[in-house]
Amino acid sequence: MNIREMTEVNEIKFLSPFACRSTESQGRDVPEDECDIRTVFQRDRDRILHCKAFRRLKRKTQVFLAPEGDHYRTRLTHTLEVSQIARTIARALRMNEDLTEAIALGHDLGHTPFGHCGERVLNEVSEEGFSHSRQSLRVVEKLENGGQGLNLTREVRDGILNHSMGGSPSTMEGKIVRYADKMAYIHHDMDDAIRAGILTEEGLPGEFTNVLGHSIKERLDVMIHSIIASSLNQSSILMDPDVEDAMFGLRRYMFENLYKGSAAKAEEGKAEELVRRLYFYYMDHIESLPEEYLDRVWAGGETWSRAVCDYISGMTDSYAIHVYTELFVPKAWQY
Repeated sequence: MNIREMTEVNEIKFLSPFACRSTESQGRDVPEDECDIRTVFQRDRDRILHCKAFRRLKRKTQVFLAPEGDHYRTRLTHTLEVSQIARTIARALRMNEDLTEAIALGHDLGHTPFGHCGERVLNEVSEEGFSHSRQSLRVVEKLENGGQGLNLTREVRDGILNHSMGGSPSTMEGKIVRYADKMAYIHHDMDDAIRAGILTEEGLPGEFTNVLGHSIKERLDVMIHSIIASSLNQSSILMDPDVEDAMFGLRRYMFENLYKGSAAKAEEGKAEELVRRLYFYYMDHIESLPEEYLDRVWAGGETWSRAVCDYISGMTDSYAIHVYTELFVPKAWQY
């Protein structure tokens, strides 16, 4: 047996009956020869890790727009923290850690510049609507690799599409990432907000911290342990009801005190206007889009609105600001 085959045998022996084994994958849209070293899910993880969209996450907003400090999270560090949390849970439950990691690393590839405010604007102005979950799937299916996509397995694509709370992943590994995404951003957005002086540990509602803990580290530890204890030998991923209620209560508190109207969002209106003006500019000047976006429309099956959303959502914060400046900010006369 080669190395991949030995890994597959070990999966059959040691993974939970509820795990998705590599040999049970529904496969890829375009069949490929197997690798002699890596399983199908390991290959998917590596393709995501090496793609351009993944690298761009380092310059996309998580909560704080273009933060001056070195320690505030970006969309990339969020993704890595989701992956770490999800892998910890998957290993404890004997799920497929490689599938879990691949979904986690790919779940936000389609996020817009400036975080959810950019997503909100594109959803408002585009005739087809916009969501980062669907766009993340589009990135791996159609936009990466020169328009060929990454040809990922169906399980990874399903997990990416369904990672939001409204989604329903078909695998246990996808369900883990769905929880890990929420746990990660509640954990690290709270940490960033306390660092920025917007929130304080003492000011957090006791009805939630008495259940989850009175420090950033303690709360994450409680949530992870709750999922592991509640999901052992179960056919679904569960969390203790009291812990889950407290987690979502803390999430609501953060929406009211951090995500809406706080100092962290003071520049959000400007970012929204920037994305809106870029969208309408490119809709009026389609010829200004890069050729690869034009080609997809001319080849059939794509709308101009979708092409513009593809281009803008792929921008980093800094590149979107650069393009906006080039288009709308007058330059001094050079002599």
